[in-house]
Amino acid sequence: MPRYDFRSPRLFIDAPLAAGARLTLDGAQANYLKNVLRLKAGDGVLVFNGRDGEWRAALADSGKRSAVLVVGEQTRPQTKPRDLHYLFAPLKHARLDYMVQKAVEMGASRLQPITMQHGQVGRINLERMRANAIEAAEQCGILNIPEVAEPVAFDRMIATREPSRVLVFCDEAADVRDPVAALASARRGTESPPLAVLIGPEGGFAEHERAALTALPNVVRLALGPRILRADTAAVAALALVGAVLGDWREAAEG
Repeated sequence: MPRYDFRSPRLFIDAPLAAGARLTLDGAQANYLKNVLRLKAGDGVLVFNGRDGEWRAALADSGKRSAVLVVGEQTRPQTKPRDLHYLFAPLKHARLDYMVQKAVEMGASRLQPITMQHGQVGRINLERMRANAIEAAEQCGILNIPEVAEPVAFDRMIATREPSRVLVFCDEAADVRDPVAALASARRGTESPPLAVLIGPEGGFAEHERAALTALPNVVRLALGPRILRADTAAVAALALVGAVLGDWREAAEG
């Protein structure tokens, strides 16, 4: 049997979930189920809220512009999210949407925009980021919605950093060496350490930013190969490497 049910529609509902609960959907969700997917009364939907696991619910009779779901049995218990922070310089809309979705798919538990000297985007729509994070979780069977944090300045990020958290600093100026070996040096026995992955702006890190990062303890400076990657591509490459060497991909393989 497949591990997840990818055939049933799946919705994030920010409400308590328990057997017998009745969930009134907002207009967009009701329209999606009834007019886009053409679901009828009695059809099944999977629901989750990031706290109570995943549940199977059924569409109840409702009006033309409203919909109610009745919760049945739990299909999966809630899982603990990975302790993985994704730090990044903001991008323009379409590329930021893509990057947020991929970071969620790769298991990020916190999305943290960082303003840097050579960043090219001054403002960021946090509600749009959260909507993209929810959509990615809905489509990929993910039970946890990552925290979407307010942007912080680079200097503030340095000053408030947790020293115990391994910071993987992806630097286009680093020597091109084996990234797997570089990450393996940060392992702490069999358990994955708390992690943060930092991707810089499209204009690259300023020299003072690079110097501040390399002076920190518990930092892995990482090159992502001989080619310069766009920031959204670098996000996927870096998070995949981290998942394979330090994260839950390795734990799954060893288990």
